[in-house]
Amino acid sequence: MKNIFLFLTLLVLSVSANAQQNQVKQDSTKTEKLDEVLVKAVRVNADSPITHSNVSKEQLEKRNLGQDIPALLNYLPSVVTTSDAGAGIGYTGIRVRGTDATRVNVTINGIPYNDPESQGTFWVNLGDFASSIESLQLQRGVGTSTNGSGAFGASLNVLTDVLSDEASGEISNSFGSYNTRKHTVKLSTGLLNDHFEISGRFSKIDSDGYIDRAYTDLGSYFLQGIYKDENTLIKALTFGAKEQTYQAWYGLTADELQENRRQNPYTYENETDNYWQDHYQLHWNERFNNNWSTNLGLNYTKGKGYYEQYKPEESAADFDNLIEDDSDVIVRRWLDNNFYVLNANVSYKKNTLEIISGISYSTYDGDHFGEVIWGSDLAPNTNIRDRYYEGDATKNDFSVFSKATFKLAEKVTGFVDLQGRFVSYKTNGINSDLVSFVTDANFSFFNPKLGFTFKNSDFNSFYASYGRANREPNRDDFKAGVTENETLNDIELGWRHHKNKVSVNTNLYYMFYQNQLVLTGELDDVGSPIRATSGKSYRLGLEVDANIQFNKLFNISTNIAISSNKNQDFNSPINGELVDLGNTNISFSPDLVIGNALNFNPLKNLQLSFLSKYVGEQYMGNVDNEDSKLDSYFVNDFNINYEIKPNKTFKSIVISGLVNNVFNKEYVSNGFFGSYDYDDTSSPTGTTTGYYSGYYPQATTNFLVGVTLKF
Repeated sequence: MKNIFLFLTLLVLSVSANAQQNQVKQDSTKTEKLDEVLVKAVRVNADSPITHSNVSKEQLEKRNLGQDIPALLNYLPSVVTTSDAGAGIGYTGIRVRGTDATRVNVTINGIPYNDPESQGTFWVNLGDFASSIESLQLQRGVGTSTNGSGAFGASLNVLTDVLSDEASGEISNSFGSYNTRKHTVKLSTGLLNDHFEISGRFSKIDSDGYIDRAYTDLGSYFLQGIYKDENTLIKALTFGAKEQTYQAWYGLTADELQENRRQNPYTYENETDNYWQDHYQLHWNERFNNNWSTNLGLNYTKGKGYYEQYKPEESAADFDNLIEDDSDVIVRRWLDNNFYVLNANVSYKKNTLEIISGISYSTYDGDHFGEVIWGSDLAPNTNIRDRYYEGDATKNDFSVFSKATFKLAEKVTGFVDLQGRFVSYKTNGINSDLVSFVTDANFSFFNPKLGFTFKNSDFNSFYASYGRANREPNRDDFKAGVTENETLNDIELGWRHHKNKVSVNTNLYYMFYQNQLVLTGELDDVGSPIRATSGKSYRLGLEVDANIQFNKLFNISTNIAISSNKNQDFNSPINGELVDLGNTNISFSPDLVIGNALNFNPLKNLQLSFLSKYVGEQYMGNVDNEDSKLDSYFVNDFNINYEIKPNKTFKSIVISGLVNNVFNKEYVSNGFFGSYDYDDTSSPTGTTTGYYSGYYPQATTNFLVGVTLKF
């Protein structure tokens, strides 16, 4: 493995160096921006047989007033977003087609962002990252081959700021409900000596949160240096953040929700999550001629942090006897990890044939440990910050792919994408339950995708595709005894229509799984969702999104997703015996999701938008218990953007406003659900199953206003 890694690195570097000595003059009509090559290997074009949505910098800017990225993507097809603190800042999540955030593969400039162990995406570590995004693409379903953990519901790939020829500066400030503030400064030197640009961003976001004391304190940065000539682009960038958030994952019972939906059961003043994360990336794009180009990407990510928690009257055995029984205790549970990535790919394009082949290799090491920082009754011969558990983990991930687009006939384009992925995961030590946790697992996956697009006119095209994805269990799954991988087969049929002022994208999908890990509805002791294998299951759906320009003043963007999401022949222990429940609804998978934006442009630089989101009822568990049902909700927002272009001093002044939940709807977008057994002599089995549920209320009417000065 190391020899392959070294050989391919040297090969790409040597070919790139040779290319600079043999540059060929380019035909600008046949080439593409070198910036776009960073994500070319994980993105698809408009005619690809892959279901996708694109979002531009301009679209993000209109509502970027401090919210996390999931909140900004809330109106895309089949997307449902959640927020622990209730206002879209802090710990937020995104679900696509009912699949949770661990199934959404996220890459930044082609570099995997999902945490390798938990497979989750922690947007709280990317405060104000939307201010440094050039564009993003959300692929639904299996999608095309990507880097990192396999996409099991969607993949989201992000391209950060591209080269700017002109020097510029930007100061952005916003304020709003719950004492929310965002302050951003961006600078760019523009192109210096026709070859160099240096740019950067610094941001600070604070919010008290809708939920009591669920505050967020985020400081972040983005710095970038670029060298470019006619055929070469080299980008060195670093970005990162330091966050502190007060815990709000405990949720509320139904009675607490009625009593005071903003209350927070946590009362210890420092019940906080604290994490630091820094990313370092180097990208080298080289174009040899009109046909050949290469890309090399390197990444190092350093992450370290802890969450602090107060626990009253604890058992000595739970803390390795560092305390006496019934002692109150304050603990910190730490993560300390390093993540290295190498991506390399080569592209060939001539006429209607395009081939992209490449590799991705990543290695991760992480330490997990907990320490007692205070105890009301410490055991003899113990000290503050003694560790009561510790363990380590390593994960290596190697993938190789080749994808091709080619003409099958005059109006038919074919697509083939083949990927091999090889994963090893090892752990040692003990976990937070003081139980030995030793894992040594290896997986080898073959993930083929193929499809075709039939373009019968300039206005209409039809596509069909099949894709397979395999995915390894995450750390918590292994702890729960899950050792088998999941397999997803995805069939997509679509129609695209683009003519004059009307654009419509329609697709049918059938995603069928083997050993799908579905959310049980329960949470572990740190608020992470627990998953369990459901055997066979499927998701069948119809998605439609459209954009209609009525005239110069009005346009509407709307989407609807109708689906059926089922566990097949699902078994669950109920009242002391295993019961076959037949087909049940998959947890957190609403059958109906609708998004809508009505845009009005009364003046050239003024846009008023009325945004609506409907999410149908959904179950928080897989047993179709009525106590696990989340009600449907319909929420409306209002967004205003007005740009002033002065004659001097500033290039433009942009005034933005956002009123969320205009009609003051009290709704819940997320929660948890679980069961417990108790002795019951009246039951035939002597056992009765009880159920519990918790809810995360979302903010009622709230607002954000901001001013951006560009110069």
